[in-house]
Amino acid sequence: MLTFLVCLTALVIAYFTYGRYLERVAAIDPARSVPSETLFDGVDYVPMPRWRVFLIQLLNIAGTGPIFGAILGAAFGPVAFLWITLGGIFMGAMHDFLSGVMLVRNDGLSIPEAAGRYLGTGMRQFMRLFSVVLLVLVGAVFLLSPADILSGMVPSVPHTVWVWLILAYYFVATLLPIDKIIGKIYPIFGVALILMALALLGVLLFGPYRIPELTTLTNAQLDPHSVPIVITIACGAISGFHATQSPLMARCVRNERECRSVFFGAMISESIIALIWAAVAMAFFGGAGELSAALGEHGGSAAWAVDTISNGMLGVVGGVLALLGVVAAPITSGDTAFRSARLIIADMLHLEQRSKLKRFYICIPLFAVGYWITQVDFDVVWRYFAWTNQTLATIVLWAIVVFLQRRRSNRWVGLLPALFMTFVCSSFLFVSDQFLGMENRTAAYACGVAVTVAVTAGMLLKLKHDAKSNS
Repeated sequence: MLTFLVCLTALVIAYFTYGRYLERVAAIDPARSVPSETLFDGVDYVPMPRWRVFLIQLLNIAGTGPIFGAILGAAFGPVAFLWITLGGIFMGAMHDFLSGVMLVRNDGLSIPEAAGRYLGTGMRQFMRLFSVVLLVLVGAVFLLSPADILSGMVPSVPHTVWVWLILAYYFVATLLPIDKIIGKIYPIFGVALILMALALLGVLLFGPYRIPELTTLTNAQLDPHSVPIVITIACGAISGFHATQSPLMARCVRNERECRSVFFGAMISESIIALIWAAVAMAFFGGAGELSAALGEHGGSAAWAVDTISNGMLGVVGGVLALLGVVAAPITSGDTAFRSARLIIADMLHLEQRSKLKRFYICIPLFAVGYWITQVDFDVVWRYFAWTNQTLATIVLWAIVVFLQRRRSNRWVGLLPALFMTFVCSSFLFVSDQFLGMENRTAAYACGVAVTVAVTAGMLLKLKHDAKSNS
């Protein structure tokens, strides 16, 4: 339990220390105008109270990542605690905060448009396509996972019916102004998500469960060559999906001073939730090896694990409440995924969004593609979503490096994570059976190093060119 408690404490302390340091790096200015006041449109640009924006941001970025991803990652062993904590603080929270500030200072534009101002036109075009693909994948994932849980809770209702009901809700929520459905009910679900995690933490700390300690880095997975932990725990440590969601709240914050609690604070909160679920999964099944074996017997289903854990630890009533929280989290991320995709396309085509008809025209093809993806095996969709998600985060990290360089701030806070994630995502291409699946792992990782060196060299040339242009 000591490893878990140390990691939990580190996450809390980081909000008050590293978060404040990043505020100085970004030169937060409470007197600077924000998009919600300069571009107010009553649809997407709408000022809302900080507590409300924080809870919406938490739900938007959470989804099933800090729950499903943490459970699957816990099968690696207590090393998951380190990745969630260190990754969550120095990569995820930093990524979310600085990209959030970057978006606020670029009129709350969607991430491809904002990042394109720092990485160039070519990257803007690539990110437009890449981001929309990611968001539709997210929408599909967050259609399937809550539908799976709901069909398990109410077996009399076919799975397909749940998919269509959730899809219909997504369509309505994506079209309406952000302060209607999202602004009103999401804070309630946000509180429920936090209370669910706290309830599990209470049982974990005061119940008959033992949380494994970090004594070895040995992989407890049944298949030691399975998906790397940094890809598996997706949103638990760093997520490009978050950068696609942040424009929604960048258009709603009322002051730059709110950015730390909204962007940094939401990611720290998500990391805490992921840490709790990882600990719960290992403790409930008696260890990482036992968890891995149990998942193997049930087709690797994290949804099954959530159902078993919730009912086993919280009883019938608590289990139902916990499951409803798990259902609400992906649904509230799914509709904002489609909403973000709508904004990306609208920004790309320069289409104002006051018109309901123009919003409708954008949404129809998005939802058609999203539904088609739901026909693909969920495990396959999740794996490709996870890699795509982390790759987008890597691109955003490089945009942050340029953003800091132009401000003559400490670019190392973004550069080191950018280097690390470039290696992770590029080596995954050569290692994973999803892509090239090279059997010679030494050669595969060498290829990852080569790609990282090439990307870094290109970015250093860009930074040098930027420095000359601004001198």
